[in-house]
Amino acid sequence: MGWLSAGDGYEVALVEGRVAARATKGRAAGRQLKSLPRALKDHPEVDRLRRFAEWLDRHAASCVAQVDAWMVSSLPVPTGLLARVWPDEAWQSALRDLVVIGDDPDEAGFLRGVTDSGELKVVDLDGETVRLSASTVTLPHPVTLPDLDDLREFAAELGIVQRVEQIHRAVWRRPAGLDPKATQVGEFSGGSYRSRFALAARATSLGYRVCGGYATARVRDAGSTVEASVWIGEPYWEDAVSTGTLTWRDGDGRALPLPEVGPVAWSEGMRMAAALYAGRVIEEGKSA
Repeated sequence: MGWLSAGDGYEVALVEGRVAARATKGRAAGRQLKSLPRALKDHPEVDRLRRFAEWLDRHAASCVAQVDAWMVSSLPVPTGLLARVWPDEAWQSALRDLVVIGDDPDEAGFLRGVTDSGELKVVDLDGETVRLSASTVTLPHPVTLPDLDDLREFAAELGIVQRVEQIHRAVWRRPAGLDPKATQVGEFSGGSYRSRFALAARATSLGYRVCGGYATARVRDAGSTVEASVWIGEPYWEDAVSTGTLTWRDGDGRALPLPEVGPVAWSEGMRMAAALYAGRVIEEGKSA
């Protein structure tokens, strides 16, 4: 963004997300100032830039949230849509270096760019840049990737840092031999909090929905919507509480037997339960 005139002797611009000023007169002309001069703090141009910066922050957060939703649900995304939004820096930041899969589910690669013709440029595990022209691609959930360890190793070699947590996302795989009638997991129950408010606040800060006495995560797994829930206590309870058991329900509200929970729903539910348990109060002298 260019510099804009702001009063006599100054120009302002957004620099790294904040309003900066530079002088246009005197010995400091053309030099960016360390702080905003007092004379500019209430200038209309400065106010407009601040509001624009706030909008950019909201836009960037919205892009990350949308890409995360595509990834968690492994939804097919039109290749043309990704090509159209790629020039937007916020979208590009959210999408760059995510693992994408085209027509061949066994060929995954890191998204690095878009061609002039709208194809996706992807670096595969052989280090080759290939082009994807499929009508749709998926941003797969890591629990569904058979080559996850190889992708993590290759990403470390390339120095890849993903804005949306994908390949380094904590994953849990459903164990075999589960009781076909069991509907609850208690591995992360019993995490103590000083108040229900503190537990609910942690849930919302992690991006989970609090509804009634539960923290919930809604996931689309294999074409069906599944909601994972962890009991966090009655809404108006003010005293100490502990995390409860983890359960899953289908779109009709039916409690799912554990063997019926899909791999993505299982992983995301366990991820939520583990994150809530991790914020518990640790008594002095006891190990975490």
